[in-house]
Amino acid sequence: MDASSSESAQAHPPVAGLKTLVIASGNAGKIREFASLLAGLNLEIQPQPEGLEVEETGATFSANARLKAIAVAQATGQWALADDSGLAVTALGGAPGVQSARYAASDPARIARLLAALDGANQQRLRAGLAPDRSAQFTAALALANPAGEVVLEVEGHCLGAILAAPRGSGGFGYDPVFFVPETGQTFAEMDKALKGRIGHRGRAFALLAPRLAALLGT
Repeated sequence: MDASSSESAQAHPPVAGLKTLVIASGNAGKIREFASLLAGLNLEIQPQPEGLEVEETGATFSANARLKAIAVAQATGQWALADDSGLAVTALGGAPGVQSARYAASDPARIARLLAALDGANQQRLRAGLAPDRSAQFTAALALANPAGEVVLEVEGHCLGAILAAPRGSGGFGYDPVFFVPETGQTFAEMDKALKGRIGHRGRAFALLAPRLAALLGT
């Protein structure tokens, strides 16, 4: 599987003041996941300030990651790392896409809507003489902004899989219980943190970001 579709970074000298990194998210699951991924970099990880809302008006995951990184860096005066990620389902024309987090009001409701929409789409495919298609792709775009609100690093990672007919597993968050990765035989919600961190879209994006972030830290 291709781990990245884009990687953008200029050479930067080490940054002496990069000791605190604000995760540009209010999602507790994402913050825990990033804290685990960043554990070896000797950074103080903080969540974005409570009440800070960034309107995600970008048409792509990368655009939204940039918007969030810039806004949180400027609001806090700290380095900020933003992620915009989501699920694109082939039979749904790439939906829910950048609307993944806003597809419904809760994780169970989002999953229920997704499964209903996919069932409907595949019934239409069958009536048209086509085979059902449950293939899907998770994408994670990461953007790192400095305290001035300048995006310094950008990467994008992907994980290919399929949508199950019913949830499996109790871990993870979001669409994890229905996103099945054939190479592991598990859903994201069934994987341990180490495996998900290695093969998941966010982990793959972070693997591209990590060496450049380490270079900024002078490590």
